[in-house]
Amino acid sequence: MERYYPRLAILCSLISSHSMAAALDQSGQSLLPFLEVGHYFEASLNAADPEVSGHTLGTRPDLVNSGVDDYSTNNVSQNFQYYSAALKLQLTPELSFGILYDQPFGSDLQYPLKNNGSFSDPSVSQQGTQINVDSQNLSLVLGYQPFKNFNFYAGPAFQTIKGHVSLRGLVYEEFNGYNAIFKEDAAIGWLAGFAYQLPEKALKTALTYHSKIDHKINVTENILGTALLLTDENKTKISTPQSVNLDFQTGLTVSTLFYSRIRWVNWKDFVIRPTQFSALSKQSTTTMSGGAYSGGFNLDDYQKDQWSATVGVIKKWTPQWSSAFDIGWDSGTGNPASIFNPTKGYYGVGLALQHNPQSNYFISGEVKYFWLGDVTVQDGTYNLPLPGVSEASKVGEFNDNHAIGYGLKIGYHF
Repeated sequence: MERYYPRLAILCSLISSHSMAAALDQSGQSLLPFLEVGHYFEASLNAADPEVSGHTLGTRPDLVNSGVDDYSTNNVSQNFQYYSAALKLQLTPELSFGILYDQPFGSDLQYPLKNNGSFSDPSVSQQGTQINVDSQNLSLVLGYQPFKNFNFYAGPAFQTIKGHVSLRGLVYEEFNGYNAIFKEDAAIGWLAGFAYQLPEKALKTALTYHSKIDHKINVTENILGTALLLTDENKTKISTPQSVNLDFQTGLTVSTLFYSRIRWVNWKDFVIRPTQFSALSKQSTTTMSGGAYSGGFNLDDYQKDQWSATVGVIKKWTPQWSSAFDIGWDSGTGNPASIFNPTKGYYGVGLALQHNPQSNYFISGEVKYFWLGDVTVQDGTYNLPLPGVSEASKVGEFNDNHAIGYGLKIGYHF
């Protein structure tokens, strides 16, 4: 049995990619490379080609320029790619050490310039709403194997994050023209977990916790280039969310492996509210409510935590070739959803192929197709404690969208 199982297991960490996961979740933060046998190195590239389009609500003519009958947004999601790499060293039979690099959170949305003026500004700035988020994560992991089948691991995670946001269009009313540049910030979190393995049965299960990481970011805010200075400058706190991964695999036959993965991400507690935006939103809600509410609202947040699951089968055809097929599901983060995340999760199917020129190294490729969930999008005022606000905050519909994801990985045991 052991002749095939170790090679089969490598495919699990490729085909469970999270290129179209909910909110800003991107890499899936897998620890599977750290659980490979012996010394191991891998590097991977993932890319996605999404088609995400919608239209302004027909019940909201106030959000469309007069004389225009085209309410559509066209495709708002840009093609993107991200990278990961891992080095695992088995220092002694009881101790292992790993360095893992990934880009856990990211977004790249750009609403095209449209004459309807709903999510873009054709008259002044001639720009559409944009959001770009980029993060990098470097984790140092120390593993301890007190018994043959158990592995306990933990370590620090060093993370950087940066981004920019531009709000354009009638949906934002007085916030049309708002820009925020989030300068790169670095902070430290941690991870911990344990794994149980029976190599002779290709059985492996691992539970991994990633802590939230608190960033305090310098944000430059303006309205169409004019500095926004409504209150004292303070750094903006953004906490990337805590998460839990549960990975499982087991051999079905000498050449067939079943695997699954469940992931939870705590997006419900995620909030972006820059200092000057907060002050402007407080002014807006005070005016809107006639003084009844002055608490303002967030630039971005999510209603629910994200859950995702993947199940699949890997088949070894020859000593050099194996393939995998999986199905996946992502819950999304609520409906209605943010304009910055105009989908509600997905259903997906994936196919991967792996070639082992020699027993100690391989190259794998993958393609996945995603059916993205239909959703109503809303502005940031949806949760204000005012009558009628929740319904009035709904500004668009995004339906019948999809994406294609690609992955390429090389791995080497030494």
